Amino acid sequence: MPSSLANQTATVVRNRLLPLAQYQNLSRQVPVLYALLAVNATAVGWSYFRLAPWELAVGVPVLSVVLASWRVLHWAMVPSLQTDMLTLARKSIRRAEVFALIVGLAFTIWAIALDQYGGPFEHAHITLFVAITVVGCILCLTYAPRAARMVTYAVLGLYLPYCLVRGPYEVVVMAIDIALVGLLVLKVQTDSFSAFVKLEGSQFELRTERSQAQKLGAENARLAHTDALTGLPNRRHFFNTLDTMLAEADAQTVFAVGVIDLDRFKPINDTLGHIVGDRLLAILGTRLAAINDHDVTVVRLGGDEFGLIATGTIDAAEALAARLVDVVQQPFDLGDTQVSVGCSCGLAAFPASGNNAHDLFDRADFALYHAKKQQRGGIVRFSSALEDLIRSEQSLEVALQTADLARELTLAYQPIVSARTLELSGVEALARWESPSLGAVPAEMLIATAERLGMARQVTLALFNQAMADLGAIPENVRLSFNLSATDLADRETIDALVGMMAGKTGTFRRIVFEITETSVIRDFDKARTALARLRAEGAGVALDDFGTGYSSLAVLNQLQIDLIKIDRSFASRLTDPAGRRLMGAVRNLVSALDVDCVFEGIETEGQLLEATLAGFHYIQGYYLARPDKLRNALRFAVRSDTPQRSTAQTA
Repeated sequence: MPSSLANQTATVVRNRLLPLAQYQNLSRQVPVLYALLAVNATAVGWSYFRLAPWELAVGVPVLSVVLASWRVLHWAMVPSLQTDMLTLARKSIRRAEVFALIVGLAFTIWAIALDQYGGPFEHAHITLFVAITVVGCILCLTYAPRAARMVTYAVLGLYLPYCLVRGPYEVVVMAIDIALVGLLVLKVQTDSFSAFVKLEGSQFELRTERSQAQKLGAENARLAHTDALTGLPNRRHFFNTLDTMLAEADAQTVFAVGVIDLDRFKPINDTLGHIVGDRLLAILGTRLAAINDHDVTVVRLGGDEFGLIATGTIDAAEALAARLVDVVQQPFDLGDTQVSVGCSCGLAAFPASGNNAHDLFDRADFALYHAKKQQRGGIVRFSSALEDLIRSEQSLEVALQTADLARELTLAYQPIVSARTLELSGVEALARWESPSLGAVPAEMLIATAERLGMARQVTLALFNQAMADLGAIPENVRLSFNLSATDLADRETIDALVGMMAGKTGTFRRIVFEITETSVIRDFDKARTALARLRAEGAGVALDDFGTGYSSLAVLNQLQIDLIKIDRSFASRLTDPAGRRLMGAVRNLVSALDVDCVFEGIETEGQLLEATLAGFHYIQGYYLARPDKLRNALRFAVRSDTPQRSTAQTA
C-alpha cells in the first residue's frame, strides 16, 4: 500500500473507527466488570461482617452494588437515532478511564481498611480480592488500555507498598506475585489491543477496497448500459428494462414499446461526413436526456435508431412520442452548418401487441417500417391490420423461399415512344410474380420480400436472365430498360453478374438502360455511384426514374452521370393546368441544360399527350399508349400519324 494511503488509513482508524469499535466492545464488557466488582465486594464484606465496623462491612458493598447497577444501566442504554455516536464513544471512553481510576483507588483503600480487623484467613481473602480486582479490570478493559493501566497502577501502587510495610513475609510474597501477574496480564492486554487496532485497520482497508470495487463495478455496469456517443442508455439497457418490466407485470400492467428512426440522416452523414453525423447524434442525445419524464425511458439502439419504453396507455405513449418527434425536428446547429432531420416512430402496446420482449420489439419495429413506407414522419401504432400485414408478409416470404424463380418470375413490357411520331424507341421490363399458392403478387411486394430475405440478387438475376433471352426478339433500334433496386446497386456481386451476362452477347451493352430511383442511390451513395460508373463504362445507359419525387434530385443529377430522366407519373395530371405547365416547362429547361433525354411517364389521356408534346418532351410512356404486356404485344404497338387508339392490352 502506498505510504500516503497507509497514513490516511491510520488516521481514519485512530480518529474515527477505533473509538467506535472500542465503545461497541466496552458496551459488552464494562457491565461484566461492574458485576464482578459488586459480587466480589459483597463477598469480602460478608467475610468481615462480624469483624469490621458496619460502615465498612455493609455500607461499602451496598454502595458498590448501587454504583455497579447504575453504571450497568448506563452502558446498556440504547443511544437515540440523533446521537452523534463518535462523540458519545469518545466521552464514554474518557469517563470509563476516570471511573476506573476512582473505583480502583476506592476499592484498594477499602480493602486496606478492612485488613486492619481480620486474621490470617481474612488477610488472604483481601489479597485474593485485590488479585481478582486487578486481573478482572485488566481483562474487562481490554478495549480501553489506558483505563486498564490506571486501575493496575493505582491498585498495585497502594497495595504493594502496604504489604511490604505490614508484612508478614508470606503476605509480601503474595503481593509481589500479584504485581508480577498483573503486569504480565497488562502486557498481554496491551499486545491484544495492538492486534485489535491492526485488525480494525485491515477491516477498514478491506471495506475501502470493497467499496471501491463496488463503485468500479457500478461504473462498469453503468458504462455497459450507456451509449458512449449520446450518453443515453443503450440497447442492452433497453432490453434489460423491458425484461424486468415483463417479469414484474400483473393483470393491470400496461406500457408501450417504441422504435424511432431518423429521416434524412444518412444523406447528412454521407455528404457532410461521419464526424458531423456523430455531432448531430450527440446533440440529439442531450436533447432527449433533458426530457425528465419518469414515465418514459429513451435509449439509443444503434446507428440513427432510438427506442423508448413508456409506462401507461398507448395514448399516453403516443403523446410522449410526439414530444420526442418535436425535439428531433428542431434544427441542429453544427457550427459551420445548420441541418434538420425528421423521424418516424412505431409503437406496440403491452399486452395487446405481445407479451414478450421479442414480439413487442418486432411489432414496434414493423409499425416503424410501415410509418417510413406509408406515413414518413408520423407515429404508427401496431394494430390488427398490421398484424394481418405481417402474416401476409410471412406468407410471401415462405412462398418466395420455396419458389421456382425461373418458372414463376416473368417480365411484362411497356412501350416508350417518341412524343411526336409515336415511334417505338424502347421498352421497359417490369417484374411479375405468379405464385402457385398466392397468385399474382405485385412487383413492389416481390422486391421488398426479396430484400428482407436476402434474395434480391437471385430475383434480379433471374429477371435479367429473361430480359437477355427476350433481347434477341427486340429490334436493334429499340432499347431495353431494366430496373435496379438499392440492394442491387450496393451489391458488387450482383453488378459483376449483370456485366457477365451482358458480355456474352455482342452489342448488348449499348441497348440496355438501367433504371434507378433517387431513393436507391441515396441509401448508399458511394456504392451506387461506383456501380453505375462501371455499368456506363461498359456502354450501358442509366436512367433516373421517378424524377421530382425525391428530396435530392439536383444533387443526384450533379454527382451522377445520367443518360435519361423519367418524369414521375404524378406530374402528368398537372399538365392540363397553367401552374403545372409552367412547372413542367421549368423541368424541361433543366433537362435541356443538362443535355440528357427525358421520358414523361404516366400519360393516361389524349390531353396529357398533347401537353407533354407541346412542352417539348421527346418521349412518353403511359396507359394511354399501352399497358405493360407480353413482349410480342409491346412490339406490335402501332405507330400512326393520327392519335393512337388504345391497345387491346390497355382495355383488358
